Amino acid sequence: MMSTLAGHTFREGDEVVLSQGSYQGTLGVFLRLREDVHWADITERNGAIRSHPVVWLAHSAAAIPGSAT
Repeated sequence: MMSTLAGHTFREGDEVVLSQGSYQGTLGVFLRLREDVHWADITERNGAIRSHPVVWLAHSAAAIPGSAT
């Protein structure tokens, strides 16, 4: 499933990072949008599934071919 919001396109399984907010820098895997499509569930590296505002999400540089890590 592909989700597009605020110019960002996320697919289930995409590696993401929280680029804003109090948990900035948290890495995880995109799961799905919530009923309120401004929020998304991600699986964080510790295995926890948490919801965060979509506008806080960015694709993880580690997951983008040719990007610096």
